[in-house]
Amino acid sequence: MAPAILPETVLMILSVLPVVRRALSLRTNQIIISGFPKLYFQDPNTKLFEPVGNGGLLVYYQNRGNGDVTNGGPGLKAFPPGFKMLSGNPVARSQKYTPGEGSQGELRERAVFWSCLRYTNSNPGYDGSGFPTTDCEAGFNARIHMPACWDGVNVDSADHMSHVAYLSQLDNGVCPSTHPVYMMKLFYEVTWDVHAFASRWNPPVDKWPFVYSTGDPTGYSWHGDFQNGWDTSALQNAINKCNNPNDQTGQGVTEACSYLTVVDADVANQCKISPAINEQTDGVLSRLPGCNPIQTGPGDATLYSDSDCPL
Repeated sequence: MAPAILPETVLMILSVLPVVRRALSLRTNQIIISGFPKLYFQDPNTKLFEPVGNGGLLVYYQNRGNGDVTNGGPGLKAFPPGFKMLSGNPVARSQKYTPGEGSQGELRERAVFWSCLRYTNSNPGYDGSGFPTTDCEAGFNARIHMPACWDGVNVDSADHMSHVAYLSQLDNGVCPSTHPVYMMKLFYEVTWDVHAFASRWNPPVDKWPFVYSTGDPTGYSWHGDFQNGWDTSALQNAINKCNNPNDQTGQGVTEACSYLTVVDADVANQCKISPAINEQTDGVLSRLPGCNPIQTGPGDATLYSDSDCPL
């Protein structure tokens, strides 16, 4: 497996905003917009919703694919100005592809998954897609692989996905001929504290009582997005020159990369985007934010606006 820039550079973004298109602050001097749906607990008795806490969004910058120099390629490209992309499917409520078939549609489904962490007791942890069925005593760790292949022309597309593609092995491999430009690969990780609600539901009797803010009780709508805010030259220099096994950049010391300015985490966490819509997202809610009625599938969910909201 190819090493990552500043071997697995990890940027931590505290998720203090509610749903999709959330604020991001990095330990470097760049500001980037990322988004992911918020998780809510729906009380089995009252049917009311309460937000689930998390430890922040971790973003891993990874050197992956045949285009990386460590794999004999010409090198990875930095994200161009104005670049946006999405991974996953906000309206999905089931899997449609045979796991492992390798099409872009199947890779998109496989790109979103989770691990039910249970190392605080003797219960074995387990991984999967959709949602777990038990408590996750050490956290519900939701993960997303982002596309790492670009068509080299469009910085966005109508669905925010057509201009990008996944590596053939998802975490490594070859870019399709339609998307020949190898980019730095991003990997998202959020750990939700579902155990905080363990006393309020009974796993042998109740279904898993957590839903995404997309109105999703299945877990298949888990997704993430990215809007580039990097100085392209700074990121390209970091990719090219700050993974040197002969100095500290090869040991993952971000401060050793002269092309990046590292700021204190407390300062970075002050960088927040004001909500674009004034609505309640925390506390005890009778409905999810926006117009997101619970839709169980298995077909894709319907997207509603304020004008046709059935709630």
